[in-house]
Amino acid sequence: MAEKTKRRYSPSVGNDVKKEMHRYKRGTAKSGPGGKAGGVKNKKQAIAIALSKARKKGKKVPSRRKAA
Repeated sequence: MAEKTKRRYSPSVGNDVKKEMHRYKRGTAKSGPGGKAGGVKNKKQAIAIALSKARKKGKKVPSRRKAA
């Protein structure tokens, strides 16, 4: 029997990422506050924004990785 593993992310975080990817694909995702500038350029950036929003809401998300 396989050993159970502990969840790293809460199930609802997947929905947050899904919504942010939808905005990214439609071209409406923004990386900063207001204005024309700050559009999301790639998928990794969109996912990072979704995880950041989830952290602010207090959902279970691992802390950010440190730059090497």
